[in-house]
Amino acid sequence: MIELNAGGLASCQSLLENPDDFAVSVHASQQSATIIDCGVDVPGSTAAGLLMADVCLAGLADVQSLSPVDAASSWPSVAVACEQPLAACMASQYAGWQISHEDYFAMASGPMRAAYGGEELFDHIGFRERPERVIGVLEASQLPGPDVCQLVADKCGVAAEQLTLLVAPTASLAGICQVVARALETALHKMHQLGIDLALIERGEGSAPLLPPGKDDLVALGLSNDAVLYGGDVCIWIGLDDDQIQDQGPAIPSCSSSDYGRPFQQVFKQYDHDFYKIDPLLFSPARITLVSTLSGNRMTFGQLAPDVLQSSLAASITDS
Repeated sequence: MIELNAGGLASCQSLLENPDDFAVSVHASQQSATIIDCGVDVPGSTAAGLLMADVCLAGLADVQSLSPVDAASSWPSVAVACEQPLAACMASQYAGWQISHEDYFAMASGPMRAAYGGEELFDHIGFRERPERVIGVLEASQLPGPDVCQLVADKCGVAAEQLTLLVAPTASLAGICQVVARALETALHKMHQLGIDLALIERGEGSAPLLPPGKDDLVALGLSNDAVLYGGDVCIWIGLDDDQIQDQGPAIPSCSSSDYGRPFQQVFKQYDHDFYKIDPLLFSPARITLVSTLSGNRMTFGQLAPDVLQSSLAASITDS
């Protein structure tokens, strides 16, 4: 039986034991949650971001930073390989929980979502659990106070001192790294939206370029989205036959959206910075390869768009 929170807590041990090695700080007390600041009031690091991604995936995936493969590739990439993609990506990594309390807001992901179990998604995929200790990741520009920690702990059914939270803003080395590590998860979420049975997925790999975080969270939001939308490359092994893949595959990559083709910041501005006005079909990797476990054949849909990435980077420098 997969235990998501136990796996995430195990992945977090090196951060807790050696915070200085990752340029993070640990705030712990007997009366409240353990907070690991990975980029709010500390520099953080890419290494911390990779561990945040590992925690998000409940320790069920191999997460690596890869050097550029050739001279034409300007940036390293974050790569994820997973034998349990439904559990790791959808039940844990997907940022499906919005935490809002007074003036505090965060996008929550990681194993604690399975303890909360309040998202409708869990009615479809299962994996709800009742652990004694929980762990999660907050994408936020501030550290949560005791009241926020208590709210999260209550939702997860544990005492506050049994809660561990890793926190980083998008505009930080760790923050953008853990977001870019979501190319595979983004593909699975898109497939779920299209009605594809995720239980048929047997294995998945995904990568996206690790771009600089930019000057603030809005710039980082654009860069991290563009990294996946125009640089994300995913391969999924799935129990569909060739005809089913040819029928459903073209709708999965980001190019299936009417909003495709421009840097995310331009699209976001067009819709008055309202996520819910953007075509939901946009949020998926640039290129996806589906391998039929029934036939052994592989089919690729979409393509990488380095020109749009360059435009996004140029705009981020101009804005700075």
